[in-house]
Amino acid sequence: MKNTITLLLLVFIASSCVSPKVYKELEGKYAGLKKENRNLKTENQELLDAKNSLENDLTLLSNKYSDALEKIDRLETDYASTQSKYDALKASYDALDANSSSAIAANTQKNRELLAQLETKGQALAAENARLEQLKKELESRSQRVADLESIIAAKEAEMTALKNAISSALTDFEGKGLTVEQRNGKVYVSMENKLLFQSGSWAVGTQGRKAVKQLGSVLGDNPEISVLIEGHTDNAPYSPRGNINDNWDLSTKRATAIVTILQENPNIKADNLTAAGRGEYAPIAPNTTAEGKAKNRRIEVILTPKLDKITNLLNN
Repeated sequence: MKNTITLLLLVFIASSCVSPKVYKELEGKYAGLKKENRNLKTENQELLDAKNSLENDLTLLSNKYSDALEKIDRLETDYASTQSKYDALKASYDALDANSSSAIAANTQKNRELLAQLETKGQALAAENARLEQLKKELESRSQRVADLESIIAAKEAEMTALKNAISSALTDFEGKGLTVEQRNGKVYVSMENKLLFQSGSWAVGTQGRKAVKQLGSVLGDNPEISVLIEGHTDNAPYSPRGNINDNWDLSTKRATAIVTILQENPNIKADNLTAAGRGEYAPIAPNTTAEGKAKNRRIEVILTPKLDKITNLLNN
């Protein structure tokens, strides 16, 4: 509720201080980012749900397969027992062949009954074998889909690990200067503190920061199928409006856009893979109660996400 009130206040302030055109552009970008965030969360949850569903189906089929094996064992035992009885009665029939017609008729009737039982049990055994074979095929199919899904996920994880290592290698010169590279949740996060990129209150990228962004861009250019989200963040210190900037949120958006502009100088980076977002002071990674914490919160985060087309196709098929 507090975030909603804050957002309404910001919208009110923005709508009163910013031209309608700029306001609508910011509002459109904000709506697009919210939609993309929901889509990513939905897509990630669908993948997890699909994997859990396949694993549950695999467990269910395994249990059915085991039950079928037990039933076949029982049927085979019954069949063998019935066959033994039949053999004993046939022997008795042969021994009494010379006896009275009534005894022969009785044995004949028993033989017919046993033959009927054998036929019924044989049919049941054949039907159960057919069902077992079908269950086996379904089990193999589900197992293969789970294996394929795990293989694709592992391949994507390996791709992101290789990308993370390539970025770390390309940005070695900036270690200890406010730059970190991490891999988590299937994505690569490149975080650059503002001391590397911007002067206080400015969105113009300095020489060292431009060099770091260009080197990052050289790696992204070699991986054109990676989606790139650039997020601008600030601390919670109020921003005094100046020029075209009204507040921290506005400043963080300008800074994210400045990074996108530099990345677009690389012709190998697809423009439709780039997204700029301003988060203002609302996604801190450290308390804003100390100078060190504020410095960590003033940052640009570049979030790299692999394309999930193969996984989507596998689930749809």
